[in-house]
Amino acid sequence: MEKNKTILPPHTIGIIGGGQLGRMMAIAARYMGYKVAVLDPTPNCPTAQVADIQITAAYDDMNAIKELTEISDVITYEFENVDLTAAAYIEKQGKLPQGTYALEVTQNREKEKNVIQEMNLPIPDFAIVKNAEECRNALHTFTFPAVIKTCRGGYDGKGQIKINSIEDTDRAAQFAEENGYCIIEQWITFDKEISVVFSRSHEGKITIFPIAENKHRDHILYQTTVPAKISSTVENKAYEATKILAEKMNIVGTFAIEMFVQGDDIFLNEMAPRPHNSGHYTIEACNVSQFTQHIRAICGLPLVEVQLLNEAVMINILGEDMDGVFKALPQAENGFVHLYGKSEPKEKRKMGHITFIAANEETLQKQIEHFKGAMA
Repeated sequence: MEKNKTILPPHTIGIIGGGQLGRMMAIAARYMGYKVAVLDPTPNCPTAQVADIQITAAYDDMNAIKELTEISDVITYEFENVDLTAAAYIEKQGKLPQGTYALEVTQNREKEKNVIQEMNLPIPDFAIVKNAEECRNALHTFTFPAVIKTCRGGYDGKGQIKINSIEDTDRAAQFAEENGYCIIEQWITFDKEISVVFSRSHEGKITIFPIAENKHRDHILYQTTVPAKISSTVENKAYEATKILAEKMNIVGTFAIEMFVQGDDIFLNEMAPRPHNSGHYTIEACNVSQFTQHIRAICGLPLVEVQLLNEAVMINILGEDMDGVFKALPQAENGFVHLYGKSEPKEKRKMGHITFIAANEETLQKQIEHFKGAMA
């Protein structure tokens, strides 16, 4: 996109990917008066339900990519595994303000770690292995526990296994042999995980949302609490690392960084070049959401200064929670329930989220307990 080019409503925003993040981007865009086109292989996907146009095709279908580029004035994406050839084509047409670099880095764990390391930001020790033998050799240099992950793909704990002791070497070696291109990382014994969600404009202005504290169950984000209970030292380190990374990578739009907290130290874990599950609380708890800020950034509009209006807890709704949520809805006066319009509630599948907001932690906990009681 040309520098200082502004896309105003009712122009069309194209979104690659039709899941829940695309849906919430589309809702924010529609509120602002934009039209929305989505490319996704699944008919009536969550984003399509609130969009003007759906192109039903594979993400790497270049004819579909060209069609989306033609009908859109600006294009974004809701996940990082966008085909790089497609992204480069859109960027060449001047319609991908986020560019391809952030995609290239975040869809490859080796590149991601190297980029962070080059910025002298703290990360766990790591090694890249291509087969069983390299895996065995590398594990001699690690203390346990460690973790081995595929360098590409994988989310919510998929594509990785924890290596608890030397006895797990055979299992890790087999994983490396089967997957071929893996990263071994030192397992960080952390006090908590936090995430920093921020937005950056074309001109380089950065706005950072309040730092969120995350809890996982079975490798899936279960709960996000804001503000995070962290020291001012950790907060300052997290903000400083965020600003360095945002500038060096020339980010445009909303972006997220997950970090581990160990005492007063932080370790950067993973990055997401788009709005993030842990930033959903911003819809109700802030004066501007991560999605609205993203739309403003990619369309060349000035970013809004962020304010936290209430403390918040966001809880993911998985497939197995749906019956309980429907049971609670007629009884619970607190909690903002967002359902994503997915066709089938499968176990461990993210079907929606619920956000509780209040002036203090005690009131928040009462709201959550009441809702959970109504679910039983």
